[in-house]
Amino acid sequence: PAPAPAAEAGGRDDGPVPVISPLVRRLARENGLELRELTGSGRDGLILRADVEKALRAAATLEATTQEATLLPPATLPATGTATATATTITTDTDGVTRTPLRGIRGAVADKLSRSRREIPDATCWVDADATELMRARAAMNAAGGPKISVLALLARICTAALARFPELNSSVDMEAREIVRFDRVHLGFAAQTERGLVVPVVRDAQARDAEALSTEFARLTEAARTGTLTPGDLTGGTFTLNNYGVFGVDGSTPIINHPEAAMLGVGRIVPKPWVHEGELAVRQVVQLSLTFDHRVCDGGTVGGFLRYVADCAEQPAVLLRNL
Repeated sequence: PAPAPAAEAGGRDDGPVPVISPLVRRLARENGLELRELTGSGRDGLILRADVEKALRAAATLEATTQEATLLPPATLPATGTATATATTITTDTDGVTRTPLRGIRGAVADKLSRSRREIPDATCWVDADATELMRARAAMNAAGGPKISVLALLARICTAALARFPELNSSVDMEAREIVRFDRVHLGFAAQTERGLVVPVVRDAQARDAEALSTEFARLTEAARTGTLTPGDLTGGTFTLNNYGVFGVDGSTPIINHPEAAMLGVGRIVPKPWVHEGELAVRQVVQLSLTFDHRVCDGGTVGGFLRYVADCAEQPAVLLRNL
């Protein structure tokens, strides 16, 4: 909602702002939103979560509009890149140092990563898995006709099944209330690299989608990320993140958790490697899986169970049939 008129806001200056829950108050505080400037849509002016989220979307839209007005879109940049350097960097001729301001998407990402590293005591576990049967299952699905199923969608489906078994990892920590907040629904973020920087679109209710629906939604959000048409709603509200850094040709990583989430599953490249299969040495499609987690929400036993279940599903996709 729009900021309340001064007369309305002033009426609450001498007492606490009526907010439906501490989580809503925290959401506003973490995003620098002044609650006294809002008019609640609840009974007697009670500020609801929807009021805060609407205000944040409006602020994000205004910021994006301002950025677009001051920066040329990539498609219209001169081939020499001179205009980009003039608009976004300061170069000193004496010592050859180039300074690039942290603003826009890059600045927002920098702030969020810094906060995650400051506040979350994270740790990482990893395991190698034989993904040969998973790749064969995908090939069989795609050979049957219909929309193509992506590897990311299969991994996402495995993730949601694993989170149903280990719900501690689909959560966040509210240190002000000293509570672990667990979510019943999985809003799955996934890292997407764009010309403007790294973004994390969110697939809503991923636990209720099959592999085909997940593939469709991943494709839609990825295209929106590339064209710069993601909405603030597409980029907020995630509860768990899937990071497929294997697309960059690397095997492993220890990523920074997407604050305020509690965990991130990383997936390396799937490549042929020597592997002992059924007692004999064979060449198999091997992937390294890593889980970076907030050690405040769980201990190693939970993480090991989650990661082992994900690996088991990759090695034997039929394991998923027990939960479908």
